[in-house]
Amino acid sequence: MTVSLSLNSVSAHYGNARVLENLSLEVAPGELVSLLGSSGCGKTTTLRLVAGFLKPSSGTIKLGERDLSHLPAHQRDIGIVFQSYALFPHLKVVDNVGFGLRQRGMGAAERQRRAMTMLERVGLTDFAERYPSALSGGQRQRVALARALVIDPGLLMFDEPLSNLDAKLRLDMRVEIRRLQRANGTTALFVTHDQEEAFSISDRVAVMNAGRIEQVDTPETLYTRPGNAFVARFVGYENMIFMRVVSRDGANVVAEIEGGARLGLSQELFGAIPDAFVLAARSEGLAVAVDGDGIPATLGLRTYLGRAYQYRCETPVGELVANGQLVAPLPPGAKAVLVPMPEQCCILAPEAR
Repeated sequence: MTVSLSLNSVSAHYGNARVLENLSLEVAPGELVSLLGSSGCGKTTTLRLVAGFLKPSSGTIKLGERDLSHLPAHQRDIGIVFQSYALFPHLKVVDNVGFGLRQRGMGAAERQRRAMTMLERVGLTDFAERYPSALSGGQRQRVALARALVIDPGLLMFDEPLSNLDAKLRLDMRVEIRRLQRANGTTALFVTHDQEEAFSISDRVAVMNAGRIEQVDTPETLYTRPGNAFVARFVGYENMIFMRVVSRDGANVVAEIEGGARLGLSQELFGAIPDAFVLAARSEGLAVAVDGDGIPATLGLRTYLGRAYQYRCETPVGELVANGQLVAPLPPGAKAVLVPMPEQCCILAPEAR
């Protein structure tokens, strides 16, 4: 039966160091949610708390209606795929896959049948009698995935499962994990520091920072409408430009940046614009122009990206990163203006200054 996962006001600390602070998260039945963040943000601690490897200082963890908060790990009905695969080197592939079934008291014949069925689903039937040492990294990860799925867990968890694979295998395994998780309808929690990986595999992504969840949303919403400056920076908005509105005319506003330069912005394109705000822009969200209205800039280092040239620019608000056209590249030191492109920008509340 597919069940939900619920973390309610969960806190955890190591000694005097608080690692999680009142973290709450709901994962719907059959949903795959990724915990995304840099090292030390608390994502792996969250996974270990759910798995039962650590105990929370406060709060509750539920899988469906079952309170897991103080259950031992082996009673939690959870399958885990680890970064290091964690296969038993002395067991053949088929026995590795069937290990959890054996722990649950299943007879040898049925255990063998279930393990072989799962190996067929991950494309490893021909490897059933081999030992892990005779497998490639991608094959070992498929065995680990089969072992986690074969017990039909209420929750499937992944702890940085693709970090040890090369780029091509990572792409292939993303697709495989998503395909199998959807086919089984298993509720899943996926831990990663890789934004592209999280976005490609998840129904929703929780961006974590210093033991808290900054924003939980679909990949599309996080990418186009981050909720604050931290999330915006994390998903690739390199430029944060503080501005104040100096006049309004219907849906059109004129905003001023430090140094006095003014820009006209349309609320029909940018959404509601408060009196003070941060204009967050990716490099492709600031177009380089030789004249017109925009942020005055002196062009610095130029980098060829294939689709465009990227310039590091000195401006009245500090260094900004902007993209210019491939035709007629401008030399370092050239004067230009940076023009915001609404589809690659968003409006955020000002940070503490």
